[in-house]
Amino acid sequence: MKSLFHLAYHVTDLDQARDFYGRILGCAEGRSTDTWVDFDFFGHQISLHLGKPFTTENTGHVGDHMVPMPHMGVILALSDWRVLSERLINAGVNFEIPPVVRFAGEPGEQRTMFFRDPSGNPIEFKGFADFETVFAS
Repeated sequence: MKSLFHLAYHVTDLDQARDFYGRILGCAEGRSTDTWVDFDFFGHQISLHLGKPFTTENTGHVGDHMVPMPHMGVILALSDWRVLSERLINAGVNFEIPPVVRFAGEPGEQRTMFFRDPSGNPIEFKGFADFETVFAS
């Protein structure tokens, strides 16, 4: 069964969200009203609604890092991840965890990076050379 995820969360400013998700991340804008906007988030649907963003804390211990919880993100092919990481670096995005290799030489080796949108919502992007290793143990 193939599916897409849908995730809706709060942002504090729709114009800032449009700039960040549209221009910086390269997501196509979908439907919108005065209080929300949809984006094609790397093949999935996110709906950004005006409101108070959820509270997060760096409580997730993964490898050598404490990561923001909760967070959302996407797993990309490694080549796409590299392109996106360069785009984010060139745009001056402030990383919580800059682009790095995690679990080097182990099952599930991956690239990862964490940053926040302008409303403070944490986002992680992972890059895998082979999607078959995403669930490797």
